[in-house]
Amino acid sequence: MQRKLPCSLATDARRVERLEVISGPTGRRRWPEEVKARIVAETLEAGVRVNDVARRHGVQPQQVTAWRRLARQGKLVIPADGEVEFATLMVEAPEAAIERAATVEIEADGVLIRLPADASAERVGAIVRALRAP
Repeated sequence: MQRKLPCSLATDARRVERLEVISGPTGRRRWPEEVKARIVAETLEAGVRVNDVARRHGVQPQQVTAWRRLARQGKLVIPADGEVEFATLMVEAPEAAIERAATVEIEADGVLIRLPADASAERVGAIVRALRAP
């Protein structure tokens, strides 16, 4: 049996352009993380306003701002543009670096001091303090 419900969308002469019916127990929309991330990524482009992106997706600007905050806190992962490249990190033992360095050079006010690579930290510190002394 069908019932007809009285429906009034506007009390004045204005025309209703958009009507959205949200169903569910709470009446709230649930946005997948990927969709949130894509919307936030749109707002990060140069010259784009949060209000425009929110309106385009039918979201309140405050909600998009909250998602942007989550992204800054690392709680929402934003998709990367293009390929991500990593630099190669080469790590060698400290002894190998010392063996390659034949001397330690200190230059101050036109004075160049060369010390052997195995000079102690105390000796280098004493020379630096002497160079800074008035």
